[in-house]
Amino acid sequence: MNIIITALFGLESLVREDLVSIGYDKENITVTDGVVTLKVSDTDYAIHVARVNMWVRRGERVFIEAGSFKAETFEEFFDGTKSINWNDFIPRDYVFIVNGFSRKSKLFGIPACQSLCKKAIVDSLRISRKLGINDTIYEDKDEGVVRIQFGIVDDIVRMMIDTSGDGLHKRGYRPLTHEAPIKETLASAFISLAHYKPFGYEALVDPLCGSGTILIEAAMMALNVAPGKMRHFAYESLPYIGTDAYKKAHEEALELEDLSEMDDCFYWGSDIDGKAIDNARKNARNAGVDKFIRFEQADFKTRTPEFLLEKTGFDRQLIITNPPYGGRLLTEEEAFAIYKGIARVYLDKYGHCKKGIRLSVITPDDSFEVQTGYKADKRTKVYNGNIKCQFNNYYKMTK
Repeated sequence: MNIIITALFGLESLVREDLVSIGYDKENITVTDGVVTLKVSDTDYAIHVARVNMWVRRGERVFIEAGSFKAETFEEFFDGTKSINWNDFIPRDYVFIVNGFSRKSKLFGIPACQSLCKKAIVDSLRISRKLGINDTIYEDKDEGVVRIQFGIVDDIVRMMIDTSGDGLHKRGYRPLTHEAPIKETLASAFISLAHYKPFGYEALVDPLCGSGTILIEAAMMALNVAPGKMRHFAYESLPYIGTDAYKKAHEEALELEDLSEMDDCFYWGSDIDGKAIDNARKNARNAGVDKFIRFEQADFKTRTPEFLLEKTGFDRQLIITNPPYGGRLLTEEEAFAIYKGIARVYLDKYGHCKKGIRLSVITPDDSFEVQTGYKADKRTKVYNGNIKCQFNNYYKMTK
């Protein structure tokens, strides 16, 4: 059985790290553009589906593969889809919904493929259930829903069953939606891309923390809190996976987390908006990590290297922040002023980090570099929702 985890482009290796960290061998993991595939045993795949949904921090969604085949024509697509025994994946009377995508393939008409896929699945179910050609496949939402996704890449079709339901970024700790929040999966990825090492005598600081997502994700990673422990998943309603797998994975997660108190505080957040700070505290409390993060209402300009040295007690500070973008929240001019302010506080006139500082800033495209005039030491291109962003890392120190 293949378990398939979709990922944002550029973050696939981090999803592989998630799988390795929960005990899967690298030999059973394959990484391609936007997709990570984990091969597991057919006999106990249900518990693996539950564990992957419970523990993957940087992936977007988890699927199981129903079948794969090559298709360069609509006829090949229809026949390949029909050849799969869909009765194994779609319980009687369940509604099934089809979506899909195509990249680098001769078949690219998604609506047409969706329609053909639905017809082929119906034909397959009629054969398995010994129904006539004119008999109806009854669908009742009250019985359950199966979400099917096809992916066509380089003319190879993969038929997949969605086991996650809501995207994995919906952890469950953030019911209060702060304006323009960063996705939890992306925040977790940025923490790793900044090479943050938990409890490594370096404080993690977000001086424009908004709803606190970056700090909450960092604390959850450090304390081994499973990202999926506060939510439920679509697979629980599928009889071939079910609730027993969820219960076992959830119990394992609770046993593995370490929420014992610490003498030092490694996570510090501030924001000029008092409402944002209130929401950040509630979110941290919902996630169970509020004892490990300090939130304060303050202007980021006051969080200077000298202030942070005294405040945190650490000689080194990693600043990771996702300042407001121009547009819905601020004008471009106001956003650009914040970027320049961040540079003044944490970088010197040469664009090097001030003593004890590493700086990572998430902004639309290369706007931080353009507005400050300082080229990042390392940059990563990603998407935050529909916004093309750049993760700017500055780590060269003042001489």
